[in-house]
Amino acid sequence: MAVAQFTPQYRQTEGQGRRKLLTPDEVLRLPNEELLCIIRGCNVLRLKKLDYTRHPMASELERASIMDYRPAQQPVPKPVPAQVPSVPDESIHEPTKAARAISEFVLDNLSNWYVRLNRKRFWDRGLTRDKLAAYQTLYTCLLTVSKLMAPIAPFFADRLFRDLTEGQDVKSVHLADFPAYDASAVDKELEERMDIAQILTSLVLSLRKKANIKVRQPLSKMLVPAADEETIARIKAISDIVTTEVNIKHLEIVPPENEIFVKRVEPDFKKLGPKFGKQMKLAAATLKSLDRSRIAELERNGSIVLELDGNSVSVDIADVKIISEDMPGWLVANEGALTVALDIDITPELVREGISREIINRVQNIRKHRGYEITDHISLQFLPCPEIEDVVKDFGAYIGNQVLADAVTIADPENPNEVEILDIDDLKLGVVINPA
Repeated sequence: MAVAQFTPQYRQTEGQGRRKLLTPDEVLRLPNEELLCIIRGCNVLRLKKLDYTRHPMASELERASIMDYRPAQQPVPKPVPAQVPSVPDESIHEPTKAARAISEFVLDNLSNWYVRLNRKRFWDRGLTRDKLAAYQTLYTCLLTVSKLMAPIAPFFADRLFRDLTEGQDVKSVHLADFPAYDASAVDKELEERMDIAQILTSLVLSLRKKANIKVRQPLSKMLVPAADEETIARIKAISDIVTTEVNIKHLEIVPPENEIFVKRVEPDFKKLGPKFGKQMKLAAATLKSLDRSRIAELERNGSIVLELDGNSVSVDIADVKIISEDMPGWLVANEGALTVALDIDITPELVREGISREIINRVQNIRKHRGYEITDHISLQFLPCPEIEDVVKDFGAYIGNQVLADAVTIADPENPNEVEILDIDDLKLGVVINPA
C-alpha cells in the first residue's frame, strides 16, 4: 500500500549548504530518523507516490495511514470533503453556476477558511495522525476541484491534477472519472455550524475595522444573542474556532432581550409596496414601532403577523432590515438572524498582550528575512524602556515559545550595530536577535 501519497521534493543538505534532489528510491534508503524528518517537512503541493511496503518502518507508517481516518472529538473547520461533492449535483449542466460555486468554495471555504484555520495542524511537529488528516483533506479537495473544473478550465485543471497525481496511472484529468455526488458524505449540521462560525467571524472583523482595532489586539468579550436550543448548541460547538480567529477572550451567549442590543426595523419599501399597496404607510409605521420582544419574534420565526385595519397580514424577515444600534463601549452588527456585540474597551493588560503579539509578528518577519530555519532557536534582548518591562514580565514566556527564543531579556546591547528597531504603531522597541 502507498501510505504516503504526498511527499516533498526530497532534499538532503550537503557540504556548504548545497542541496541535492533525491529520488524516491534514495529516500527509502535513508536512515529512519532522516526519513521521518523529510516526511515531517513535506510540502503538500509537491506530490509524489512512495511505496513504503519495502521499508523497515512499513508497519509504523502503515499505522499512520489516514485514508479512512477522521479526527475524533475535534471539529474540522468547514466540512470541505462534504461540500466538494455537493457542487456537481447542483450545477453540473450550467457552466456559469458551476464556475461560481467552485470559485466560492476554493476562495471562501478552502483557502480563506480551512487552510487558514488549520495552519497549526499543518505545521505540527511529528508525523501525527491529525496532521496527516489535515493534509489528506486538503489533497482530496484539490484533487476533486481539479476534476470539477476540468470542463471549464481544461489546461489549469490538468496541470493541477498532474502535480497532485505524478507517478500514478491516470496521466490526465481528462482521462479521469468525473466526481460522483455522494449524499452520505454531506453533513448538513456541520455545514450549518461552520456557516455560523464564518458569519460571526466576518461580523467581528468588520466591527474591528470600524473601530480601527487590529486583529492582533486581543479584546475581552463578544456577546451573541440566541433563543432556541438548536442555535445555542451550534454556537457553543464553534465558539473556540470563532474566538481564536478573531482574537477574543470570551464568547458569551445571551438572551435576545439583553439590554445591550437595541434594534429597530426599517421596512424595505420595494418589497413591501407590491404586497400592501395602499396600506404601505400603515404597515411601515407598524413595523417601525415594533418593540424588543416583537423584533425577537421576527428574528426567531422568520416572519411576524401584523394587524392592519382589522386584518391579519404576514411580514417576512426578508421584507425588512433589522438594524442594530451601538451602545457606549460596545459595537453591534448583524447579518440575517445573527447579531454580535463587541466589547471594545481595551484594558492595560490587553494592551500589553497586543504588544506581545506585534513583537512576535515583527520577530518572525526578521527570522524569515535572515533565512533562519523554522527549527532554529534564537535569543531576544530588548533595550530598556518603560513599555517593554511589563510586556516581558507578563508575556516573555509566550513570546519566547512563539518565536523559539531560549532567552527573552532586557539589557543594554554590547554592540549597538546589532540593534533592530521594531516599529509598533507609536512605539519603537530596540531588540538584538541572535542565534541561540
